[in-house]
Amino acid sequence: MKGLILFATLFITGAVSVFADEELVSTERDALIDLFQSTNGKEWKTTWDFDKPISTWKGLEVEDGHVIRINLFANNLVGSLPESIGNLGHLVELNLAFNNLTGELPKNIVKLKSLKVFKLEMNRIKGSLPTAIGNLSRLEEFSVFNNFLSGPIPESFGEIETLKILNLSSNNLKGIIPESIGKLSNLETLGLFENALEGDIPKEMGQLTKLKELVLANNELAGEIPMEFAQMESLKILQIQNNRFNSFKGLDAINKDQFLVFDTDERPFQEFGEIKFDTTRMADTKFEDVDENE
Repeated sequence: MKGLILFATLFITGAVSVFADEELVSTERDALIDLFQSTNGKEWKTTWDFDKPISTWKGLEVEDGHVIRINLFANNLVGSLPESIGNLGHLVELNLAFNNLTGELPKNIVKLKSLKVFKLEMNRIKGSLPTAIGNLSRLEEFSVFNNFLSGPIPESFGEIETLKILNLSSNNLKGIIPESIGKLSNLETLGLFENALEGDIPKEMGQLTKLKELVLANNELAGEIPMEFAQMESLKILQIQNNRFNSFKGLDAINKDQFLVFDTDERPFQEFGEIKFDTTRMADTKFEDVDENE
C-alpha cells in the first residue's frame, strides 16, 4: 500500500511539473521561438538549444513556469522584434541592448505590465514610441538611446510613477518635452541628448527633486531656462549646451557647488570633483551590462 501511495505521489508531482512546462509551451514558449526566429537565432553568439529545458537557455530566468527575465545583451540578434513578445506577461526585465535589431517597436510591448527594466540601447530601431507606454506602470528603467526612433515623446510617460531612469538620447525624436515629465517624482536620470526637440523646457521639470542627471544637450530647445531648476537640489550632472536658449538667467539661483558636471553655452565646460566624463558621448552613456559568458 505504501508503495502505491508513493507511486501515486510521484505520478501527481510529475504531472504537475509537465503541466507547468506545457503551460509555458502553450502561452510563452511560442513567443520565445518567435523571438529566436525573427532575430536569426541560429547565428546568435550563444544560441538556444530547443532540445534542452527552457530554463537552461541563455539569458532566460524562469519562475513558477513563467519567463520573468530575458537578457540577451550583445548576443548578435539581427532582425526585428515579434508582436508576440507582448504575450510574455510575467516579464520583469527585457535587455536586448547592443545588438543589430531593426524594424519598429512592437505595439504589444505595452502589454508587459509586470516589466520593470526595458533596455534596447545601441540598436537600429525606427518608428515612434507607443503612445500607450504609460500602461507599463511598474517600469523603473526605460533605455533606448542610440537608435533611429522618431516622432514625439509620449505624454503618457508621466503616468509611470515608478520610473527612475529614462534615456531617449541619440535618436530622431521631435516636438516638445511633455509637461507630464514633471510628474515623475522618482526620476533620477533623464537623458534626451542629441535629438531634434524644440520649444521651451517645461517649468514642471523643477518638480524632479530626486533627479541626479539631466542631459538635454544637442537639441533645438529655446526660450529661457526655468527658474524652477533651482528646486532640483539632488542634481549632479547638468548638460544643456548646443541648443537655442535666449537666456540663462534661470541658472543664477542654482547652487553650482552641487554639481560634478555643469555644461551650458553660457560658459566653458566645467568639471567638478574627481569624476570625468567623455564629453563626446555625454554622461548618459555609462554601460553597466555584463555578458556572463564573456
